[in-house]
Amino acid sequence: MKKEDVRICVMRVGGTNCDAETKRAFEDLCVKAEVVHLNQIVNRKNLLSYDALVFPGGFSFGDYVRAGAIWAKGIAAKLGRDLKKFVEQEKPVLGICNGFQVLVEAGLLPGFDRVSEYPQAALATNEPTGYRCKWVHLKHENSGRCIFTQKIPKRQVLRIPIAHAEGRFIFPREQEKEYLQRLLDNDQLVFRYCSQEGEYAGGAYPANPNGAFYDIAGICSVDGTIFGLMPHPERAYYGWQLPDWTRREQVPKYGDGKLIFESMTEYLTKKF
Repeated sequence: MKKEDVRICVMRVGGTNCDAETKRAFEDLCVKAEVVHLNQIVNRKNLLSYDALVFPGGFSFGDYVRAGAIWAKGIAAKLGRDLKKFVEQEKPVLGICNGFQVLVEAGLLPGFDRVSEYPQAALATNEPTGYRCKWVHLKHENSGRCIFTQKIPKRQVLRIPIAHAEGRFIFPREQEKEYLQRLLDNDQLVFRYCSQEGEYAGGAYPANPNGAFYDIAGICSVDGTIFGLMPHPERAYYGWQLPDWTRREQVPKYGDGKLIFESMTEYLTKKF
């Protein structure tokens, strides 16, 4: 598939944000991206006409009940069959921050059983409690399964910002060891919080900004085509978005977030 033929759907609902920044990132890579409301997709019945789907960040429906829960139930009820076909066709699905919460609530991640009827994990209230909006460091843990990070060398440290109040990744306590081992065995672990030098946070604040289990910041599905992460790569796409850009002698054209969008775009042009 040629870049100009790629069509990406950036879905929005009430309360989402950064959809415009996400769209702009894809357009910088010369692919078409559209910000489309969930109801428009339902009414037109055209989800399968897109080559990739993105759930952006924000606070969908005010994050009532649990973050991402209402949006997840909405897509299950209104787009369940089409979304299942979308996933079966190995079309990429990316969830950023609130989007990650949606993918977990919808049973698409970690997706040990492809699509689970019930969530197998959760993104709980931060520990320490409170909204976090700051730049963090991530270590890339994936060995090649995740199609969204194929341009990132393993163990490379990235710098990307977070903005959430419910980002603490957890598994059911009685299944923590089992599910973590499955993540590792399936090469589903993608990003872990770390220090600037690449030392794992060990669950300690501030390197781990939300108390996430095993410092988990992002995971992918078993086949690597569904990816969710709490940090916002669209806010680290350009060099001028870096928090210290005014203190640099030379500002890079791009930030680390570009690597995620670039990897996804390259997969689409080669796969389809």
